[in-house]
Amino acid sequence: MLKSKKKIVISVISAVIVVAIITTSLALYFARYALDRNDTEAFFRENVKAVGFDNTIETAIPQTELYDLIQNHFNSELPEGKTEKKAVIIGYDGCRADILREKNDNGAINALLNDGASISLAYCGGVNYPEKNTQDTSTAPGWCSILTGEWADVHGVTGNDITKSLDTKTLLTSLVENGSIDNSVFLTKWKGHFSRADATYLDEKQYCEDNGIKTEYTLCKNDEATHEAAVAEFSEKDCADFTFIIYEHTDSTGHNKGFTFNNPEYKQAFLDEDACGLEVINTIKARESYENEDWLIVVTSDHGGIGTDHGDESIQERMTFIVANKEF
Repeated sequence: MLKSKKKIVISVISAVIVVAIITTSLALYFARYALDRNDTEAFFRENVKAVGFDNTIETAIPQTELYDLIQNHFNSELPEGKTEKKAVIIGYDGCRADILREKNDNGAINALLNDGASISLAYCGGVNYPEKNTQDTSTAPGWCSILTGEWADVHGVTGNDITKSLDTKTLLTSLVENGSIDNSVFLTKWKGHFSRADATYLDEKQYCEDNGIKTEYTLCKNDEATHEAAVAEFSEKDCADFTFIIYEHTDSTGHNKGFTFNNPEYKQAFLDEDACGLEVINTIKARESYENEDWLIVVTSDHGGIGTDHGDESIQERMTFIVANKEF
């Protein structure tokens, strides 16, 4: 009889747990649905307008133009009083253009703007909205287009899980190989870039190792480790000439909680990574040799998102941004 009562109690507890799980799941589903339902194109455009970009959605620039900005920086003459050129891309993975409405004086973007930087809407996906995109609005194609200056019809990375061929090299390699810079560094936590069998830059990383090209690929444990590595890099007397950093706060939060301005956790993720970006900039400015260095500093994103995903052709997924302390 006692055993039967125990079984009943266990069954009741199990049923309560199951009901609680189902209730929580439904609540999360409807909460996300409400966020998605209110995240319309008109809502997105209103938020983008409030950011104060130098251009509009219709005149957004291709993210590939960042390649030329970096290359021109290193190929141009040194300004008077400067002895060395340096550049950094601070990447906010999965950061929608409209979330920049939340920017504040505790972040990198406002710090750059207060110093006269430009802030431009850019687009990923191969062509500007509303034309149908020609490559996924995903991590690998987006960053690859920025680093190669080409769309997927040239670099071949149409989506994630595709290893780029050596026919189109990134600036991390080509700038070192042609003598424009001495070395470069890539800091990230995502294994899909260069640390798994189908990684985007696996072949290029091997090429650099085989040919003694001073491009350092560093896989970090998490965003905190990525940030620590970035601050440590710029604290070095002889930091890399070109550094590429990717923070994942917005992408991770978007996948878990929703890519939308309606989501306070997504907003906070942006503010957290923007604070990291500011610390990077402050570390650069604190360098003993800073006054003699000609720095190009860029903050940008690879893609946006909608709901809890990205990769398709919505305006929320297509619009990114470029903030740079030098003109295009």
